[in-house]
Amino acid sequence: MDTLNQLSLRSLHAEYGAKFVPFAGYDMPVQYATGVMAEHLYTREKAGLFDVSHMGQLLIPVAAAESLEQLIPADIIDLPVARQRYGLLTTKSGGVLDDLMIARREHDFFLVVNASRKAQDIQHLAQYIDDITVVIDRSLLALQGPLAEAALSRLIPSVSSLVFMDSIVLEWEGTELWISRSGYTGEDGFEISVSNDRAEGLARALLAMEAVMPVGLGARDSLRMEAGMPLYGHELSEAISPVEASLTWAIPKIRRDGGARAGGFLGDDRVLRELEEGAPRRRVGLSPETRAPMRQGVKLYTSPEATESVGAVTSGGFSPSLGAPISIALIDSGVDPAVTLYGEVRGKRLPVTQTKLSFHQPNYRRAS
Repeated sequence: MDTLNQLSLRSLHAEYGAKFVPFAGYDMPVQYATGVMAEHLYTREKAGLFDVSHMGQLLIPVAAAESLEQLIPADIIDLPVARQRYGLLTTKSGGVLDDLMIARREHDFFLVVNASRKAQDIQHLAQYIDDITVVIDRSLLALQGPLAEAALSRLIPSVSSLVFMDSIVLEWEGTELWISRSGYTGEDGFEISVSNDRAEGLARALLAMEAVMPVGLGARDSLRMEAGMPLYGHELSEAISPVEASLTWAIPKIRRDGGARAGGFLGDDRVLRELEEGAPRRRVGLSPETRAPMRQGVKLYTSPEATESVGAVTSGGFSPSLGAPISIALIDSGVDPAVTLYGEVRGKRLPVTQTKLSFHQPNYRRAS
């Protein structure tokens, strides 16, 4: 068995009663003594602190903007300094290698990639870009929830001026923090890159506040599901296109047919065609009509008697906010959105209602 990577804050997590599980090669806190339900609801009501240091942090020179646009169908060349953008690394066949965040700084781009795809992403990027710095001496913390700004501004007052998807460098007690106003929960919040030797001090300063609770991977997953956000290996893969994943909003007009920099990225034939003509599948939300959760792999049908599956659940579980099960699925585009579907669970066909992807109204602070 391979040895798991350890977070620099592992002892702090243990102090707070963390239960650890292997995830993407790391020994990760899945929950604390309070439990997943309490952590989820606390994040929705106040603020949760997540250690997401397993994610990959990369630096790429600004001069590589054109090369990045060959790999990501986003507007990277015109990305302003101190702003961040969501993007998708596409494959030659038009699937998704990974989804990521790209922040423009004065002299470089700061990329945050998924932990489970970190090695593949670095290898892929290195085929097109020479000067890639893999950041290994910094932790990544996410402070999420309606009281996130109030908590972080007690330590760094200037964060109150940030709006959604701003990304800047600030100083706290003599150390440099790379802060973006973003997250993976559907709540307002911040992601903070901090040197490993100062991460514990920052985490303790935040956790000392009544408004902040430590939150593990379990609640992170239920929060992102409620927000309708994709997870690689579930809603995203090399076989699923950005259009099928219902992420067309991440591809701006400038990169589409008729745009000033249309196409020119890996898999553009398929992606641009699907943008114009539609994709064979689409991502949807599902609300099971029974209490039984429908998890990844559950096949979906248009009737209790149908023999041909029209798709499958990609993520599913219990929604603490709704007090009911929810799921996300990838289904055939020809399926009527008003049709009740049936998921096969333990040999029984159970009804599910198609819904919007987001089960939670996002609470981002946008520019006025």
